[in-house]
Amino acid sequence: MRRLQHPSTGPDDPDSPRSAPVGNVPAELNRFVGRATELAALGGLLEESRLVTVVGVAGVGKTRCAGRVAALTEKRYCDGVWLAELSPVREAGLLEHAVVEALGLTDHTGRPPRTVLVEHLRERRALLVLDGFEHLVEGCADLVRELLRWAPGLQVLAAGRRPLLVDGEVTFTLAPMCDEDAVELFAERARSVRPDREPTAGDRAATLELCHRLDGIPLALELAAGRLRALSVDQVLLRLDDRFRLLTGGSRGAPPRHRALRTAIGWSHELCTPEQRLLWARLSVFAGQFDLEAAEYICGGAGLPADAVLDVLEELLAQSVVEREDGVTGTRYRLLESVREYGAEWLAAAGDTRRMRRRHRDWFLGLATWCELDWFSPRQAEVAARIDAELPNLRRAMECSMESPDEVHLAHHLAGSLWFYWAGCGRLSEGRYWLEHVLEEPTPYDASRLKVLWVLGYVAVLQGDAVGAISALQECREEAERSGDATATAYAVHRTGCLAIVTDDPARAEELLREALGRYREIGELNSNVVMAQVELAMAVAFQGDLDAAADICEEVRELCEDHGERWALAYALYVLAYAALRRGLPERARRMLGECLSIGRTFDDLLVTALSLELLALVTAVEGDAGEAAVLQGAAERIWPSVGLPLFGSVYFGRPRVECEEQVRRELGDAAYEAGLRAGRRLDRAAVVERALGGGGGRERRDTPGAESGPSAGGTRRPAASRMTGRGGPERW
Repeated sequence: MRRLQHPSTGPDDPDSPRSAPVGNVPAELNRFVGRATELAALGGLLEESRLVTVVGVAGVGKTRCAGRVAALTEKRYCDGVWLAELSPVREAGLLEHAVVEALGLTDHTGRPPRTVLVEHLRERRALLVLDGFEHLVEGCADLVRELLRWAPGLQVLAAGRRPLLVDGEVTFTLAPMCDEDAVELFAERARSVRPDREPTAGDRAATLELCHRLDGIPLALELAAGRLRALSVDQVLLRLDDRFRLLTGGSRGAPPRHRALRTAIGWSHELCTPEQRLLWARLSVFAGQFDLEAAEYICGGAGLPADAVLDVLEELLAQSVVEREDGVTGTRYRLLESVREYGAEWLAAAGDTRRMRRRHRDWFLGLATWCELDWFSPRQAEVAARIDAELPNLRRAMECSMESPDEVHLAHHLAGSLWFYWAGCGRLSEGRYWLEHVLEEPTPYDASRLKVLWVLGYVAVLQGDAVGAISALQECREEAERSGDATATAYAVHRTGCLAIVTDDPARAEELLREALGRYREIGELNSNVVMAQVELAMAVAFQGDLDAAADICEEVRELCEDHGERWALAYALYVLAYAALRRGLPERARRMLGECLSIGRTFDDLLVTALSLELLALVTAVEGDAGEAAVLQGAAERIWPSVGLPLFGSVYFGRPRVECEEQVRRELGDAAYEAGLRAGRRLDRAAVVERALGGGGGRERRDTPGAESGPSAGGTRRPAASRMTGRGGPERW
């Protein structure tokens, strides 16, 4: 036997000329679309295994794929391919009779139907396709086990929402369609509904959004395409909030459970136990993925103890109601959107939606609080990945808190606690949206609201919005001093000092930052914000010309970061050290430090440190004699800045390396070559340019290993007698 390589060509192609097939697999009534990879994989599995079970969520296309594979491979089976449609069989005792009937057997004796099947299949080479067996899974598994045991030439292809759990079974999980296949399917079915209509340019974007919102589920897409008899694609999109009412009216020839999305999902719901239905409904409060611990806390309770959630969740996984996804944050789960909405309707019918949403909110409020504390630790990267994975749930938690005036302060707490994510993980724009949004609801000036104000000021500073920053920070300081909140006052002073740096007032910045650091010491505050205050003080000192003092501060910061496992603030300290090294004529040392900056920026998706590092690395590269590569790096940095805010904050001091680099490169290359280099850099995405920079530049050999400069003694430095700030050791004078 040969492996099925391509589902649309070759001798197994059902569209190619062939003799009349043996079996009862019905002909396809419309064109099969997509699924090339899946069909090839299933064809290969049938070469290697006698029992292959296709599982997946309602409407994902299990029946159609199984039928297509059966048609593609029918020449392998001299005794035919036989389809037994089991969904109409409601009584377990009729299962074997249904299979006998599907095989076209007639037996008037008193022999049990199982005996008839075994005797018929014992010497035959055939493929038996079992579709829609999930409500008869135990009886079906027992029958398949015996048939495979006594009929060695038999293979079984099963399609259902859970595996049979028979020895030797290979399970193939059919995922929703990829974007390309989903769009093609929708377009194909749309043409059958409106053959006279030519799609417009805007239809492509609307169709892609529709496919995303329907999770790429073929049944949902076909039902949506059927609505184009009366609606445009945009109108279908607008009505998706009531998708179960909209997505009805399937083909009369389709199985009853496929004629409407609600019916298809309801078929799965009917097969669930009361505990499974309860968990399904409660899981609908999640947005996107969730983990086991969250499910146990939020969904455990009356009718379903927390310690029973895992067992019930496993059953929902087995029935393809819940999907498992493994990633950098471990094992997680999710409901497809249509499945989630079905569960949400049941939750609402039980009158339990508000309570469950509050439990969901409380869990993620606690998670954000824990992550803020854990940010200042060796687990920073883990925290960043966790918040990234939970962002849809965190958004939902903030929305929940905004629905009641008595709970708005919880939205403030949540938005403010995520400062490290907004500022440190490339989410400035979304962070600003939430911070301003939660401030729209009037509440007393408690600690949570004051925190939102200084975080908003910080985000505005990083975006280069001086007006927005000073407005938020002044309000924060005035109310903090009025209420005696020493912590909020310290942060307001700190971020005002940060604003002074980017608005080119380094002397004022130094004054404010030293005041803020003093306030932090008084209240015992030590976290990444405090460390960043030291880095920003070093920047202010460096911009005033005292590179030695700036280096002292940043070496102290580097030591502190190593003690606490802090990496995010370390990147900014290394940026200042690289600036000082370059000014002291040590470009190689500066390159090593900037390499580590870029590595850290990539870890946290920090666009700001990435853009700043590329700007300075461009000057380093020009000093080292590669003007062409310097221009490319400048172009790449230009591409990143619009995603951050005002390029280089509009600052003369931060912009000085760029100006110097441009002057040198234009002088060496000429205007035309310089502009060409910029254009080449603008075409590079961020991942490509970081990889290029870490590799030593385009075409050059990598000279240093990023990350090698990881301690105070790296890069050839040593510790002298004292630091200007604390009397502890610092770097040697460059």
